[in-house]
Amino acid sequence: MDMFKDKKTRNDIILGIAVIILAAGIWLVSELLKKDGEFAVVTVNGTETAKYSLSEDAEIRLESENGGYNILVIKNGKADIIEASCPDHVCVDQRAISKTGEAITCLPNKTVITIDGEEEAEIDFVS
Repeated sequence: MDMFKDKKTRNDIILGIAVIILAAGIWLVSELLKKDGEFAVVTVNGTETAKYSLSEDAEIRLESENGGYNILVIKNGKADIIEASCPDHVCVDQRAISKTGEAITCLPNKTVITIDGEEEAEIDFVS
């Protein structure tokens, strides 16, 4: 029996290919719509502790409340964790980030680096 003569099997294959094409299309559009970020925002234990410009190269030691640390390097418009005191080093193994919404997370040190876009203008509600 030929696999493609069975109508149900053929339809399953067509559906599978359609789902893969749709998923690839959605991923491609989302990648194309991402904007370059301007700031690396550091959050430790749920509290924003610092904001660094991606346009200025820097190496920063980020201390966490549990005594751990992460070394954040900002270079060529990208933020990357190059060293950490955590046992698994998942944060170190992540790639450098530069697009709005991207993040690097170190769970043991409760540290998150996110990329943010434009600096929000302060709104004067009094005037």
